Amino acid sequence: MARKFKENLYLLDVVDWNRRLFDALIPLPDGTSYNAYFIEASEKNVLIDTAEPELAHIFFEKLEGIKKIDYVVSLHSEQDHSGLLPEVLKKYPNAKLICSPKAKPTLSDHMPIAEDRFITVEDGEEISLGNKTLKFIHFPWVHWPETMLAYLKEDKVLFTCDFLGSHLATTDIFVSNECEVYEAAKRYFAEIMLPFRNIINKNLPKLDEYDIEIVAPSHGPMYDNPKFIIDAYKEWLSDTPKNVVIIPYVSMHGSVEKMVNHLVTALENRGIKAYKIDLTVTDLGKLAITLVDAATIVIGTPTVLGEAHPIVSYATILANALKAKAKYVSILASYAWGGRAVEKIAGMIPNIKAEVIEPIYIKGAPTEADLKAVENLAEEISIRHKKENLSL
Repeated sequence: MARKFKENLYLLDVVDWNRRLFDALIPLPDGTSYNAYFIEASEKNVLIDTAEPELAHIFFEKLEGIKKIDYVVSLHSEQDHSGLLPEVLKKYPNAKLICSPKAKPTLSDHMPIAEDRFITVEDGEEISLGNKTLKFIHFPWVHWPETMLAYLKEDKVLFTCDFLGSHLATTDIFVSNECEVYEAAKRYFAEIMLPFRNIINKNLPKLDEYDIEIVAPSHGPMYDNPKFIIDAYKEWLSDTPKNVVIIPYVSMHGSVEKMVNHLVTALENRGIKAYKIDLTVTDLGKLAITLVDAATIVIGTPTVLGEAHPIVSYATILANALKAKAKYVSILASYAWGGRAVEKIAGMIPNIKAEVIEPIYIKGAPTEADLKAVENLAEEISIRHKKENLSL
């Protein structure tokens, strides 16, 4: 059954306890949930979003007892929110489907929905439900181009779909452990929202005019302290990174590992926070989280068949796709008889608008001279971080 969270407002949460991979890419160590919402008003009833089609049986159990739906709102066309629209519209034949103008062709391309079921709404448009009013806010690229938010004026609830969400399987209606949710929400931001940071920054001031008491996302628990998640997003969206260096690396026979360990110690001695990330064992979501704050990325790789190690290449492509806001990049690489690992890595990061600090490319095990070069790299990083006046 749907769960009441405020008078005449209900949460239809479908909790996916066992899912461990999203979009065949994103690790989900804590599962996730797909949240839909039901608004019961004096004249019109509204369902906001649906759920993952694989869990349709749970979603329709949540709908039991809801006799009338006049509007189904699709805030975002991705299938984990829109995939059950045809079945919902069949179950409620008089319901109209509300979406943004850009969402209509996307939904039509992915599922059979009759033309006469659609209503498109413009940015700022309102629909009266009788004793409640629903206002629509176009908020593109969180994380598709057609996304929008919905604000229930009388109850001061902001329905945000993917925006401000967290991949967290829980029975909590509202956030009960802010530390737990902060980690999950930051991972979610890093993996999904970070590439669209500039656009989100441009649109975020739209929310300043709204008195928001509850944020209702499509993944994870709801926020009855909206300031917690909105302030977190403002920090993560900032153009200013922190005094942090991340070192994602692979070491096959120990040479890269020795350089990485030396660099970590040298950075620590200079008051710089360093994250050592062994890509053979690290969840890539953890790497994504560190990209949110890092001012410098130092990539460590051995040479394999003349190239960078494939796992390093994959992680580098991911960092580039996420458009990490790092200001500096360098490389620690080793080889036995030759190769182009450094050149290959450097060519994989065009989206990271960072200054390249001279890479270190050694033959065999690191010598004292090589470790001195690593020490010098730490000093160069320190000088640049101080110049930027970076802090933790």
